[in-house]
Amino acid sequence: MSLLGVDIGSSSCKAAAFSLSGATLATALHAYETLSPGPSMAEVDPEELLRAAATAIREAALAAAALGDPVEALCVSSHGETFVPVDAAGAPLARGVMNIDNRAVAEARWWEQAVGHERLYRIVGGMAHPMYPMPKIRWLRSHRADTVASAARFLGPAELVLQRMGLPPLTDYSLASRWLAFDITKRRWSDELLDLAGLAAGQLPEPVQAGTRVGRLSEEAARTLGLSPGTTVAVGGHDQPCSSLGAGAIMPGVVSDSAGTYECLSCASPDPRLGPLSLKASLNSYCHVVPDTYVTLAFFPSGIVVRWFLDKLAAAEAARAGAAGVDPHEWFETRAPAGPTGLCVTPHLIGACNPYWNPRATTAVIGLTPDSDLFGLYKGIIEGIACEFAVNADVLQEATAGFDKVRIAGGGAGSALGMRLRASLSGRTLETLGNPESVCLGAAILAGIAAGVYRDARDGVAKAVRVVDALPPDPDLARAYAGQFSRYQRLYPAIAPLFEA
Repeated sequence: MSLLGVDIGSSSCKAAAFSLSGATLATALHAYETLSPGPSMAEVDPEELLRAAATAIREAALAAAALGDPVEALCVSSHGETFVPVDAAGAPLARGVMNIDNRAVAEARWWEQAVGHERLYRIVGGMAHPMYPMPKIRWLRSHRADTVASAARFLGPAELVLQRMGLPPLTDYSLASRWLAFDITKRRWSDELLDLAGLAAGQLPEPVQAGTRVGRLSEEAARTLGLSPGTTVAVGGHDQPCSSLGAGAIMPGVVSDSAGTYECLSCASPDPRLGPLSLKASLNSYCHVVPDTYVTLAFFPSGIVVRWFLDKLAAAEAARAGAAGVDPHEWFETRAPAGPTGLCVTPHLIGACNPYWNPRATTAVIGLTPDSDLFGLYKGIIEGIACEFAVNADVLQEATAGFDKVRIAGGGAGSALGMRLRASLSGRTLETLGNPESVCLGAAILAGIAAGVYRDARDGVAKAVRVVDALPPDPDLARAYAGQFSRYQRLYPAIAPLFEA
């Protein structure tokens, strides 16, 4: 048998089938478009997302079956915060409002003021921010009142997919934690916060433990998805704790880094980290996909900045790389100037997250000269991401526990330069995994728990997760970048007043 893990990202859906030992048998990926109907807005067509998910699942499932290893259980993981209003029959009423949407800045400020900065943090394990659904639903009440009035429920992408499968649209505690209305210590929706939002608990997905069996696929759903009737379906979780599970970082002192659109450093603990240091750095600390465990994140925009550069500034050069059959990272890195560029590029394209937590922040580029070119700017972006990684690694350590190794997965791990710089500037060894699809693998482990093939999360990690290589810090590289890194650390505090209301 094989297990299928599904990762609904912010721009595409990936499905991967794994053997019980964690080997990848088949993968499929289908993208969907992010729409921007207005300033700071980001939306997705829910039907396009559902088609992409169904197609990815079907392709991966049929490929695994063709190898003689059919899928017997699947689990859907998703990025957080994105939501879709649906009617009583579960049909989408409007486009999904995405996590990267920044329209609800004023509503997020109102939300924090209404609850109180520290009180809100104690309840939900995070700070008010326009990425969360609660401020956005308040914005919709003011600007699209008919949609809110008609909505029977609000569902995230994972729940939407479960419902389209003909199953109850359950969520797990980790995804529920991304709504800004979930009490992370009581593991239920907060009555106080729902009252503030003017919502009933029944209008949001029912939260349960990740790995809970939702049900089995009907003949019709199985036929659509290329699976066998009766296939077990498990409740998944937020992509970051799923990635931690797929990286085996579920014990204190083991940290994972999911280097995707956002880059998230994650560590596990038996209790949420809600102390003064965590509050000062605005760290997210909330329910893990592992029972009786919490995950603490330090995160920042990362891959989205590289994608913006390749799509908007260097599209012609990126096309040349594609025509030559060369990975864009390699194409730009081999043509970039040797040594530090002298550029300081903050990756705050869609706002600053930890430790600054400012949705108004924008990317700053300091140090351009007449000699600067696209290749140098690309390298400056990679350097900036590595600097931000080092800053967040130190913040996470200060608020949680010491660590000297980080297990990394995701698209950012494809940059050899970025890997060397992250290790050297942070002073930490980067461990790479035998299976880089850590989100999908984490979801597959949850599927295996629901199907009874793994006893629990630790058993799944022991059987399916392998560390295969380690990249230690390079002291010479760290010394070469000492001056540039020092300037980078001073940059945001110096320009922060520019982003005040």
